[in-house]
Amino acid sequence: MYGLVVILGVMMVVFFIFHALPGDPIQVCAGDRPNEQEIEILNEEFGFNKPLPLQFMLYLNDFSPISFHQDTITNERKYAYIVKADLGNTLLVFKYPYLRKSCRYMGRPVGKQLMDNLESTLWLSFSAISLATILGVFLGLVAALNKNTFSDNFIVTTSVIGFSTPSFVMAILISILFGYYWADWTGLPIRGHFLELKDNGERVFKLKYLILPTITLALRPLAIIIQLTRSAMLEVLSQDYIRTARAKGLPKWMIVVKHALRNALNPVITAVSGWFAALMTGAFFIEYLFNLKGLGAVTIEAVEYRDFPIVMGATVIIAIIFVLINIVVDIIYALTDPRIRLN
Repeated sequence: MYGLVVILGVMMVVFFIFHALPGDPIQVCAGDRPNEQEIEILNEEFGFNKPLPLQFMLYLNDFSPISFHQDTITNERKYAYIVKADLGNTLLVFKYPYLRKSCRYMGRPVGKQLMDNLESTLWLSFSAISLATILGVFLGLVAALNKNTFSDNFIVTTSVIGFSTPSFVMAILISILFGYYWADWTGLPIRGHFLELKDNGERVFKLKYLILPTITLALRPLAIIIQLTRSAMLEVLSQDYIRTARAKGLPKWMIVVKHALRNALNPVITAVSGWFAALMTGAFFIEYLFNLKGLGAVTIEAVEYRDFPIVMGATVIIAIIFVLINIVVDIIYALTDPRIRLN
């Protein structure tokens, strides 16, 4: 229920802010000199001639999988009904969410346009958060088990530097060093897409184009995860039940892995969930710098040209992903912490 409220709130804020921008949306979609037929088509598609609150309600009706529509051939083709029930002059329909059509991409369906580019952003975000989580938990564990030693101080200092450096600065440094000056040694290119579509329709995954963007995007969450893991482990290792386990003569690895680390993962899981959602939007600049054709590149271009359907569709997709991630995190909490139950 709360997830639906979040999604609705995000849609409402973006919708009204976007419509508050100066300029005529009809001119954006149809050009500087639209004719009467083009204006009529746009008003039918987007409802630009209706009051703003009604436009928002119409957008919700299009987006909702359960909605009401007039019984016409045009609507049936547009919405591709899965199930429909006749209520007289109106149909109650079950359909896939309809995100309307893009103004810039020649009337192409927004859902199709975004889905074609979402995969790249998901690959980049997932690889970055995976790298940050695995390496961050390991280094945080090493730092905690070697408190106040050189390795602990080195890991903590490095993580602070990594977190303090802005992402765009780190992206430029990494791309220049590893993709240009040391390119002969690393073999890593600066720009290029890791998902290549050949003429025969075959998709080729090129890992070397994903390495530098992944490292760049992973640095800030990596620094946070190191700090959280170290702090949580130090707190857990000072608990009475850990001292009891040591007194019983349990092996050190069992105390650390089974008793300490499992109970120290909750703040890490919280950080991972939040950062994964943030990386979905934080990947926009990284995609632009490394020339990756992802959701970020499409959305930035849509904002520049005021392609409202693309902006709304991208916002809704990111909001849904954020809500789903938080639901998954709640389930993971119950699996990792015996004190928490899903009911």
